[in-house]
Formats: sequence, C-alpha cells, structure tokens
Amino acid sequence: MKKLLSLTAALLLGACASVPPAPEWQSQSFAAIQSYTAAYLSGNTRVAEVEFERAKAEVARTGRPDLMARIELLRCATQVASLVMTPCAGYDALAQDAAPAEQAYASFIAGRWDTLQATQLPMHYRALVAQSQAQASQTVKPEQGANTPSQTRLNQIEDPLARLVAAGALIQREPLSSADIELAVATASAQGWRRPLLAWLGVQLKRQQTIGNAEAAAGIQRRIDLALQKP
Repeated sequence: MKKLLSLTAALLLGACASVPPAPEWQSQSFAAIQSYTAAYLSGNTRVAEVEFERAKAEVARTGRPDLMARIELLRCATQVASLVMTPCAGYDALAQDAAPAEQAYASFIAGRWDTLQATQLPMHYRALVAQSQAQASQTVKPEQGANTPSQTRLNQIEDPLARLVAAGALIQREPLSSADIELAVATASAQGWRRPLLAWLGVQLKRQQTIGNAEAAAGIQRRIDLALQKP
C-alpha cells in the first residue's frame, strides 16, 4: 500500500521532513486518505466515504486542483483494485490541472496503455506496461493461461495494493490467465481485504463455471459465502 500511496504522499507530505514542520493540512489529509483506503478495501463504504470527504476538505484549503486531482486518482485506483470500473469523474473534472504523471496514471488505471509513456508511471508498473504494449503489437498473442509476461510482471510487483491495481488495469485490456486471477485472489485474501477478495473470487468463479469445473466452482462459492459473513 505504501508504494501506491506514495503517489499522493510525494506532494501532500513532501515537506514533512523539513524545518519548520509541515502544515497541518498535509498530515491530516494523508491520514484521512490512509483511513479511506483501509475502510474501502475492508468493505466499509460508510466510513470510507466519510474519510475521503475529510481528505478532500483538507486539500481544498490549499486551493490547488492538482493536489485534489491526485487524491481523486487514488480513490479511483483503489476502486480498480476491487474491479469497480466506473469513470473517474472526480479526476476528470480536474484533469486539465493535473501534472503529466497524474495524467499518465489516470490512463494506466483505465487500461489505456497503447500510447502511454511507461517512464511517467511509478517504477513498479513500467515493465508491465512495456511488456503489454510489446505484446499488443504482435500479430500472434500468447495463449490464455500460459506463462505470459504479464503474469511474470504481476508477480514482481511486491506491494499488495499496487499489484491489485495493476491486475485491475490489465484485465480491462486482455483476459488474465488463471494464475493471474489466483494471484489477485491470494493477494486480497492475505491482506484480509474483503471487497477486492469478493470481486476477484467472482472472476475466478465465472472462469471455473465457464470451463465446467463444478468442483472448483463449488469450492470458490464456499469462500465467497464465508467472506460475505459479517459480525
């Protein structure tokens, strides 16, 4: 999560190590963004919405639309990790004031990679985008489910949330292998992130139903039923 949040922290907290201490809005907004992310991934929509509004209120005090665009992108990226592919309306309204890095990141999470400059992205996404662009330019594409470059690159993204964001972005461009889907499921499960876990289990269930593997589908459904249980 830290690597993904660093996209926001670079500007929100860039002065925290300086003297005098950074303004209060920086620490307050970043804390709210962290709380939003944790609540959203756990499936607590109400708390997530409250925390994001708190973050927006702090950033609004600066009068800087570029910073507001940055946190709107973070929200959309967190949703993409959970396979919520709605338009990033909050960012779109501010896109004209966004920096090139944010514009590139917006294209990344939307799966629009064809003309994307990978060097404008965070380091852990660059190889994935470069490989996908090279693959798309080939006449013959790798067989689905094979040990494709995308699968290898997803494994090489160490941060759990960044990996899920990459998987969500990639699935908008091409079918993922069964190994990629299992990696996304395992990543969400290991973190206890209910929302993306249910989303990726749903993809896995559909895949097994499509190929007629009733036993595997039943096992996935049991996992879904368990994840849906709340105190």
